[in-house]
Amino acid sequence: MPNRPLSSDYLDDRRLWIGRWERRGLILLVAGLLLFPMVASTNWVTIANLTMVAIVGSVALMILTGFTGQISLGHAAFLAVGAYTAAVLGTHWQMPFWLILPLAGLLSAAVGLAIGPFALRLEGLYLAIVTVGLIFLVNHVLLSFPDWTGGVSGIAVPMYAWFGENTGGSTLTALTETWRIGEVEIHFEQKLYVLFTTIAILSVLAIRNLGRSNAGRAMMAVRDHDLAAAVMGVNPARTKIIAFGLSSFFAGIAGAMFAFQQQFLTVEPPFNLLMSVQYIAMIVLGGIGTVFGAVAGPIAFVVLSPLMEALGRSLPYISDLNSSQQSTLLFALLVIGFLIFEPLGLYGIWLRIKRYFLAWPFSY
Repeated sequence: MPNRPLSSDYLDDRRLWIGRWERRGLILLVAGLLLFPMVASTNWVTIANLTMVAIVGSVALMILTGFTGQISLGHAAFLAVGAYTAAVLGTHWQMPFWLILPLAGLLSAAVGLAIGPFALRLEGLYLAIVTVGLIFLVNHVLLSFPDWTGGVSGIAVPMYAWFGENTGGSTLTALTETWRIGEVEIHFEQKLYVLFTTIAILSVLAIRNLGRSNAGRAMMAVRDHDLAAAVMGVNPARTKIIAFGLSSFFAGIAGAMFAFQQQFLTVEPPFNLLMSVQYIAMIVLGGIGTVFGAVAGPIAFVVLSPLMEALGRSLPYISDLNSSQQSTLLFALLVIGFLIFEPLGLYGIWLRIKRYFLAWPFSY
């Protein structure tokens, strides 16, 4: 059963949702997202919020590594900039969340644009080493101003709907409080779910449109062969800097989302090399260079994490490690397995399933 009609016009390839099955799947997805916070427990809503944060962070890394081919191990640094921007602006100036989110993205983008020129002469592992150094540099700066960032003690992250502290007893000012509308109670995690889901959907739509734009095609050309792209009229230097700026912008927003969800931050953990490696594992697991991978990878990572911990406790030798080390080791083996047997990740498996049903009942 075909998913889409035969393309006979260039406008057909530019449509965001092409086939009727994609539109039906979109309707079911929206319905599921709307019903989820009503039927799920608070614990599962929290897991869903963390998943949305991971999706936005994976979208950011997919732009840089998946689309442009720039290996970055400093993703945690951009997340840290966004997270501490949310914490500082909320604590010291009582700014509302809707203003903090874009400011966190812009400040993180400024850091990304500053590091972007280093990518013009560095590639592969050399660029990865430079971005690892960015993690330690950002962490050192955050720890050097304890009056603003809390230093090693950490800092609380308030979340306001409007300017100023909640001194008048209004439950609409501090989003951390429970809202009561008649007999219905809306908890903080449910409010975060609505906000985070909206941001995640907009981020996925943004990266999908980016991949179909001139800038996105230029990024993919630079990824495949920057010299050939330059011959075809693409400016590799400008393309790489744009990729760093866009990637760090989305990473800053993801960092602010993470700060709002956690409500309290310390520098390390979580903003260390392990976080950067986890995001690399997400996009590799989902399918590097694809929008599908930016969504499926984080979902699989969050869902499989408790399963990996449960499996690690029953395996010899691995059970001697702590839960974090068990999960990290098993995920590393899983990613290695995907790289060997299915380099396209979950996207490759989805293509196999999709092609099977498209050709059914024939085997070709």
